[in-house]
Amino acid sequence: MSSIQPVRGTHDLIGEEQRRHTLVVETARRIAGVYGFDEWSTPIFEETRVFSRSLGDTSDVVSKEMYSFNDRDGESLTLRPEGTAAICRALVSNALTQALPQKVFYTGPMFRHERPQKGRYRQFHQIGAELLGAAEPLADAEVIAMGYAVLSALGVAEHVTLELNTLGDAESRDAWRAALVAYFSDYRDRLSEDSLVRLEKNPLRILDSKNEGDRALVADAPRMAEFLTPQAQDFWDELRAKLDVFGIRYKVSPGIVRGLDYYNHTTFEFVTTRLGAQGTVLAGGRYDGLVKQMGGPDVPAIGWAAGVERLAMLLETPPQAPRSVVIVPVGTPDEQALCGILQALRGQGVRTEIGYKGALRKRMERAAKQNASHVLFVGEDELARGLFRVKDMESGQECEVSHQALMMDAGSVFA
Repeated sequence: MSSIQPVRGTHDLIGEEQRRHTLVVETARRIAGVYGFDEWSTPIFEETRVFSRSLGDTSDVVSKEMYSFNDRDGESLTLRPEGTAAICRALVSNALTQALPQKVFYTGPMFRHERPQKGRYRQFHQIGAELLGAAEPLADAEVIAMGYAVLSALGVAEHVTLELNTLGDAESRDAWRAALVAYFSDYRDRLSEDSLVRLEKNPLRILDSKNEGDRALVADAPRMAEFLTPQAQDFWDELRAKLDVFGIRYKVSPGIVRGLDYYNHTTFEFVTTRLGAQGTVLAGGRYDGLVKQMGGPDVPAIGWAAGVERLAMLLETPPQAPRSVVIVPVGTPDEQALCGILQALRGQGVRTEIGYKGALRKRMERAAKQNASHVLFVGEDELARGLFRVKDMESGQECEVSHQALMMDAGSVFA
């Protein structure tokens, strides 16, 4: 085995794993299109400030996990750790804040320096959706419904639970924040070092701590529901009513605060236990102030992201490997005629390969290993007569087909 291996926390996508990955992305892209979302692609790296000022310097992503570097001009750049901030930056950079709403789907690799584990990598892939410019609870419900539709289309919806929470509006959050500061200040000697920093900068991040000592304190911490303004309560009530209209079942979970600083009002996670310990497979929330942080106007927004690797692991039936028609030359047929048939089949959308060299038996063995659906024998005699032998590799039966049939309707011949 070669001593050169993928960098820790990265992996190659080959064979079945690549097919699972492709199925997740293509399914999400199709559902996004049905919901009226257009696909955007942003650069893999951005100015570091795109993420540092939007994700919050108390988030684990910014404080511990970003891949940042200075380029040759001394500019600080960061490999994108998530997609939402980049989409908001693109909205502003491309002067699209006057053409709202924008419904955006994206997919691609993200990068975080975290501990690799099952389904989690340092280079991982996400699918995501952002609805920019809609402030109504209906928008939140529709985006959540779209996420559920993706999970349903992948056949995994029955294995996940939607957990839902509200972070309220700015006034609600300010009152809640003050209560959290007062509560956690009484337990400074029991907080982790990270949470002591969070206490000064953003106590909501303590609620998302993975430290066992912190989590014990969090269990009795003040809950947002106690501090909701009437307006925030109305938003929360209407969101749940709209989810009922969409037929989306949910569980209210006050602990869902998400790991990034830009969320307000709605937060949600689709979670499963099928990957071992309970894990999140698709999550998001509302982030009304993020576009303004990018230098744009106040633009309400709601979105979600999902890890492709984790969704791919949930697929019960892996996509089948594609099957080819393999052309096996017999003797030394005219090369121009042989290539003409090869390209004609491909032109009709038939996945076609050619057995390059070797004895007939060896070529047939290779066709079997390639999982060929059919073998088309092409020799001098077949070209002269305009009739070709076709072997069905599943049944072993052979038949003859005309040159005209191959040129006109190859799909039916190899059905």
